[in-house]
This record gives sequence, C-alpha cells and structure tokens, in this order.
Amino acid sequence: MSWRNINAIIEGKLYLGTLDSATNTRTLSERSITHIVSLGNEPIPADNPQSGYRHLRIRVEDIDYADLLIHLPSACQFIYNAIATGGVVLVHCVQGLSRSATVVAAYLMWSERINAAAAMERVQRAREQVWINPGFQACSGEQLVLFELCRYAPSPQEGIYVNWRRKIDRHLSQRR
Repeated sequence: MSWRNINAIIEGKLYLGTLDSATNTRTLSERSITHIVSLGNEPIPADNPQSGYRHLRIRVEDIDYADLLIHLPSACQFIYNAIATGGVVLVHCVQGLSRSATVVAAYLMWSERINAAAAMERVQRAREQVWINPGFQACSGEQLVLFELCRYAPSPQEGIYVNWRRKIDRHLSQRR
C-alpha cells in the first residue's frame, strides 16, 4: 500500500485524507466528495458556502490532551447523514494521521458497534501511515474507549465524560 493524500475507508462513501486532499479539486471530484469534515483551523475551499460542499469544521489542534471526545457525536452524525443521503465524505486534518483517523475510527465504532481496537485496526489497514502522535495517542485512544463507554454520547452532563475532563484539566493545570 502506498502513502497517499487520501485513502478509502468505505469505498465510494468515506475517505480519510490530508489537508492537500481537501484543497485539491481534482482529488475531490475524482472521488465525488460532497461532504468534508475538517479537523483544525486551516482554511479550505469548502469553507465558502458557495463551494457546493457540505462542511463540518471541528477546531481541535493536534496537541496533547486535546478534547476531541466531545465532538465525536456531531462528527458521526454528520458522516452518517451524508452517507445516508448518497453523499461521499472526506475526513481530514493536516497530515491525515491522527485527528482525522480518530474521527473515522469513532464513526466505525458508532455505526458498526465495534470496539476502539477493531476500528483503529480497520483504519490502519486502509491507511497504513496512520500514526497518532505520542501525546495525543494516549488521549485519543482513551477518548475512543470513553466514546464507547459513554454509549457514543459524551456530554458535559455525562458522568464518564465529566470525570475524564476533570482529570485532563487537573493534568493541564499541573503542567503550567
């Protein structure tokens, strides 16, 4: 398998890619992409409502202890709605290795009711270069497990999420 800017997770329905894939109109057109999930702050053409793409922006940086967990339900629902209506989805971050892979794994967990390990294995089979950076990996892997424990609905009112968030906040305050 070669390293690419974009890889099919579910052929013709769900792709995982880089910032370059999200800005390349040829790449998007060849795969009939209609919906894009962007993780981060980098601008892409889909930011313009007149681009024709449906776009979900999740402003989460690829840093230690970033809270992606709280955004997973809306990302999964966006991907599901797109596919259910015949759309084709690209999920991307800058390198297509960490944040976007976590969102795609969460979608597989949510839609197929598989565990975090099985979801990440499936993502890595499709995109071998997936590599979650060490600080984010502990957090991200834990977030996928917590996503399942929260029954795919973490919220500021959900006890498991609240306890995890407190732990993260304590850790961050100790680092300062």
